[in-house]
Amino acid sequence: MAIHPRKSGTLRSAADLVAAGLLPPAAAAMAERVGQAYAVAITPTLAALMDPADADDPIARQFLPSGAELETTPEERPDPIGDAPHSPVPGVVHRYPDRVLLTPLLVCPVYCRFCFRRARVGDADGTLGPDEMEAALAYVAEHTELREVIVTGGDPLMLPPGRIAALVGRLAAIPHLDTIRFHSRIPVADPGRVGESLVGALRSVPGGPAVWLAVHVNHPRELGDEARAALARLADAGVPLLSQTVLLKGVNDRVEVLEALMRALVRHRVRPYYLHHPDLAPGTRHFRPTIAEGQALVRALRGRLSGIAQPTYVLDIPGGAGKVPVGPVYWNGAEATVVDPWGTGHSYSE
Repeated sequence: MAIHPRKSGTLRSAADLVAAGLLPPAAAAMAERVGQAYAVAITPTLAALMDPADADDPIARQFLPSGAELETTPEERPDPIGDAPHSPVPGVVHRYPDRVLLTPLLVCPVYCRFCFRRARVGDADGTLGPDEMEAALAYVAEHTELREVIVTGGDPLMLPPGRIAALVGRLAAIPHLDTIRFHSRIPVADPGRVGESLVGALRSVPGGPAVWLAVHVNHPRELGDEARAALARLADAGVPLLSQTVLLKGVNDRVEVLEALMRALVRHRVRPYYLHHPDLAPGTRHFRPTIAEGQALVRALRGRLSGIAQPTYVLDIPGGAGKVPVGPVYWNGAEATVVDPWGTGHSYSE
């Protein structure tokens, strides 16, 4: 499958980042070393959101290479969520009884420094060829227990709209599927791609499975004018929108930031879905808060936001055992008490 040509202006090297004023010249050698290990790309849209004068800029922290990425801790692993042992054919990951991941390509418009597939993304050779795609679709068709296909990568919206429409059509022809879900950074990282042809490719086929789009966004500043317009084009076309957010130290690990993000998402017709605890990807320790810190943040959100703005805080168990909620617990059955969002206990007898 062909992918879109590289967008002019995307920053891909240490020299690009220095020339754009996003890194000081003294950091060029470090950025080169990081780039040799893990792919680097920053779109003009995201570069424009960065404040080079702010050492703690939350947008820059997500995408600019850091020397900390070269430090791997003992608990980190190249395949933290167990894709490889659950891949029966190339491009398919089958970890749950009723759904599979389909990864038609491994390239992205931008490379997040905390990515759990960072050891694999950026590989143009990871794009499925015609025979591999046929084998992947045959696997989905043969497994009648499947109800959902999650198209991910890489970023599947890097495919040309015609290829996306063809893939939706092939999946829609599989009678046991109820849902096709795409996961993408495109509406935030490269919103100009979200034109009429792409939006049309993501519309559900009449009588077929519903097509949903999960948008990865971590900070309210990522929802600039262009991103909001892209989300509006999708929502206006009837594409149901979800969000995925990774809880990241120094980016969104304050309740005020998470509250602003969730409010902005709901305002722009995106239902907050998952708040991910960071995976144990190599060189990402500097991004990971503790689960206890995450639970405290989610508890604080409960008292600030309505139910439709509450994401589920989840941990993807290392090795492929799947995602589980790890949010705070409010009910204490032994003491017959329930804690309200502000921390006060109340008796509740059954």
